[in-house]
Amino acid sequence: MLELQRLDVGSVVALVGHPIHVMMVHFPIAFVMATLGVDIFYWWSGDAFWVRVGLWSAGIAFWTGVAASIVGIAELLLVPGIRALEASWSHAVAAMTLVAIAGANWGLRLIDPGEVLTHGLALSALAAAMTGFAGWHGGKLVFDHGVGVLVSEKS
Repeated sequence: MLELQRLDVGSVVALVGHPIHVMMVHFPIAFVMATLGVDIFYWWSGDAFWVRVGLWSAGIAFWTGVAASIVGIAELLLVPGIRALEASWSHAVAAMTLVAIAGANWGLRLIDPGEVLTHGLALSALAAAMTGFAGWHGGKLVFDHGVGVLVSEKS
């Protein structure tokens, strides 16, 4: 256990001392939750406006999730102290699953907007639940292990 505590868990992918992954994850989280809200508004109102908003929201959730994932994977691969933590791998798997669900949600809306009330709403709810799971493990990394709080002395 003491050896794990000695491992560097500081960020190496940072901008002016601020870890980039930590800055980026807010966008996919916000747009995943917004997509669920938009789907509920569409279910409630039946206004086709919400279908168009949901298409954009789901697309932005997916692409910002891809961007945040690229930076997160870089951190995971470049920092041995992060790789040594079990929560890092749980967070990575949950986040990649979330990106896949967000991509499926966006793809469904691109191909068949009429499926928003059945499959789209279900994918949005699943994505929101997976956001909570991935966020829980991300929070464990930050608050329990200090990952991404400081910039690595090695960078």
